[in-house]
Amino acid sequence: MARLPLHGSVIVPDWHETVEGKEYLACILRKNRRREFGLLERPVLPPSVVIDTASYKIFVSGKSGVGKTALVAKLAGLEVPVVHHETTGPLISPYTSIKTIFSWRGPTLPGLPRTAEGDFISQSLRILPGIQTTVVFWPAKLKASGRVVMFRFEFWDCGESALKKFDHILPACKEKADAFLFLFSFTDRASFEDLPGQLSRVAGEAPGVVKIVIGSKFDQYMHTDVPERDLTAFRQAWELPLFRVKSVPGRRLADGRTLDGRAGLADTAHVLNGLAEQLWHQDQVAAGLLPSSPENAPG
Repeated sequence: MARLPLHGSVIVPDWHETVEGKEYLACILRKNRRREFGLLERPVLPPSVVIDTASYKIFVSGKSGVGKTALVAKLAGLEVPVVHHETTGPLISPYTSIKTIFSWRGPTLPGLPRTAEGDFISQSLRILPGIQTTVVFWPAKLKASGRVVMFRFEFWDCGESALKKFDHILPACKEKADAFLFLFSFTDRASFEDLPGQLSRVAGEAPGVVKIVIGSKFDQYMHTDVPERDLTAFRQAWELPLFRVKSVPGRRLADGRTLDGRAGLADTAHVLNGLAEQLWHQDQVAAGLLPSSPENAPG
């Protein structure tokens, strides 16, 4: 089994703050706002810029209310929900092509007829039951080669009630997944104690998939139910990377309403870089380009 890379050994950690990094970040921003991308959309770069794209499917797992949807919204530069609502399915943007969203060849979804070509016909639906997908792009610079790679993360988020109600939801989320994010809340002790069960249930039969633990609502750490000694014991027992994220709404632009895209990227860069680092390293090990021996393990 591949050992975890040292932090900063694969991805240049603060490259996004350099002049070069900010030029690449401009392609995922519009007037300092984050751009939203559909399933088949991608950032537009100048013709002179040649960049490879590495795409990954990421399933977000955790108890209801721990902040799964809020985490994905924060990573995508969207508004963080202030009130918890059970995730029911993907919100369809009004400008997104229906053919793009509903080019689905799986089982027929309730109430959604097909065309003769097999594509679903829109009936002004804005929500599909069960799974919500969000695409996030993140440029990062590889430390070894100095090459810039555009990482494309496709996050799959699903409400706990849908997972319990429909047997096909969890297999669909896990199918061909490259990484699992396991969330707990610093204000919910039970969600932390549920992590071993989550790991066994979701990742038990997927040894080659990257596994990352994220503690949400770190902004409420003064009221935490999960002390640092418990986190240290968990890391020692499971040997998994662990990130902390805040769940507060992001900073605003001068108008007081619009989210500041650059500030949001700065707040979430440690998670996006961590994801890129773990996934790229795993790919290199799987391809035989890196050894999976203990030399790569953190000290």
